[in-house]
Amino acid sequence: MKKTAILFPGQGSQYLGMGRDFVENNPDCAALLDSAERISGFPLKKLSFDGPLEELTRVLYLQPALTVVNLMCWQDLQKRLPGWKPAYAAGHSLGEYSALHAAGVLSAEDTLALVTKRGELMEREGQKNPGGMAAVLGLDLAQVEEALNTGKPEGVVVVANHNTAQQIVLSGDAKGLAAAESLLKDRGAKRFVPLQVSVANHSPLVAGAVPDFSDFMAKIDFHAPEIPVLFNVSAGVERDPARIRELMSRQIASRVRWLEIVEAMLKDGVELFVELGPKNVLTGLVKKILPKGSPVQCLQADTPALLDEVAQAIVA
Repeated sequence: MKKTAILFPGQGSQYLGMGRDFVENNPDCAALLDSAERISGFPLKKLSFDGPLEELTRVLYLQPALTVVNLMCWQDLQKRLPGWKPAYAAGHSLGEYSALHAAGVLSAEDTLALVTKRGELMEREGQKNPGGMAAVLGLDLAQVEEALNTGKPEGVVVVANHNTAQQIVLSGDAKGLAAAESLLKDRGAKRFVPLQVSVANHSPLVAGAVPDFSDFMAKIDFHAPEIPVLFNVSAGVERDPARIRELMSRQIASRVRWLEIVEAMLKDGVELFVELGPKNVLTGLVKKILPKGSPVQCLQADTPALLDEVAQAIVA
């Protein structure tokens, strides 16, 4: 079997119809969605299948809606490969909760309860402190940080995600993002692309959610991981449940160190990256991180047919 890392996407990967093939053809996946609707109190099936997309994209609804699709994919892959465990699990931002479930840290029910609460609190902070996110292409992290530090743009703007060597995501308010766009284009940024999110994730604008989320998280059982998880906040492996809890509370307002996470997996000899969940955003990022000519494979699955291909690739 190939040394495999399982990756779970976060906000921005949603689309109308996500999860439909699983729910309509697999009673266990339908039951998982029913559980998610009960735990969240939201009509996730209707929102995910019929939209409107603007409502699905609201952080309040999107966090449990996207997470349950990630969990369906993982649940169905496990049926194809009984007893198999990947070498690593990781998730991008919201996707980190799916990775914790896959690693045995959280039950499915607790995972869905946590992301529901996280979405509720982040929507609250987003209404108090409106903002958004944008991807900067063509500059590295040092160039972006130098421009922001020396240019001192008005408003709030910070580096939220370090996705690849030349894709940096900023988060902030409208004034901060507009000022950063002007600064960074002057420094040679090729593109400045607003993202399909409704809140300034991983920034000081949502930091007010952290204390309340920490209090809620204190009631949830965390277990030691059965699979190594590389964490967004530290880009390292952590096994102590108390430390994991602390990292996850900080994650809301902290930088996602995705490039370092993927590089650590590559250094340890991962041969196959599998993205489980809607779209192929993370697959695209990993391909940009891989050295030229690398034999490492990247696959994505968000339907039963694609999961069949993934299972075959893992055991090949």
